[in-house]
Amino acid sequence: MGYYIRVLGRNDVPIAVASLRACLPLYPKVEIHEENSNQEGWSQLILRHIGGPDIALVERNPVIPGELGADEIGEFVDEVQDALPASAAKWLTRYFASVTVIYAFQLLNGTDVKNGWSAVHVLKSYIWKQVGGILQADMEGFSNEQGHHILWQFSEGVEGEWSVAVLDPDEKWVAFTMDLGDLDHRRAFLDGTVPPGVTGTAKN
Repeated sequence: MGYYIRVLGRNDVPIAVASLRACLPLYPKVEIHEENSNQEGWSQLILRHIGGPDIALVERNPVIPGELGADEIGEFVDEVQDALPASAAKWLTRYFASVTVIYAFQLLNGTDVKNGWSAVHVLKSYIWKQVGGILQADMEGFSNEQGHHILWQFSEGVEGEWSVAVLDPDEKWVAFTMDLGDLDHRRAFLDGTVPPGVTGTAKN
């Protein structure tokens, strides 16, 4: 199993390979190779440095009963049930029902070569802008629609500042920056609250 980041989109609009190529940065010099396509559009692409190595395998999986996209949503529903904050887990469980397509990025060796990660970020951001929805990253968790992290799935030793959000009593997101390694910040976030001394900003 590789490491994946995903866009869980609410609008399964067609995204042409040509438009993805057009959004790529001038540096690093990268290309998109179409691996698999059909009459409904592409289903698998390779993002790679020109001349190699491969940066990411990108899969498009519509959420259709009996197919991979729907299976992934079912797995996510099960996965978040015991996760914290509990309010975010409940919100996600409801939200998953509105997801119509999943774009999964399997990160490959080229991500860490010649700034390959920046090309992944540009491609992911472009797709997210087209289909809307939320983000997911293995061993990290899920975001809300504004891109703020809302569910804790990090390892115990994680550190650094992170843009997060919790739900207030009116079901509105309150965004703030937390120190992942600060145990007081961590406890407050897991409880679904803003840590003492930290200023939160309400979001719709």
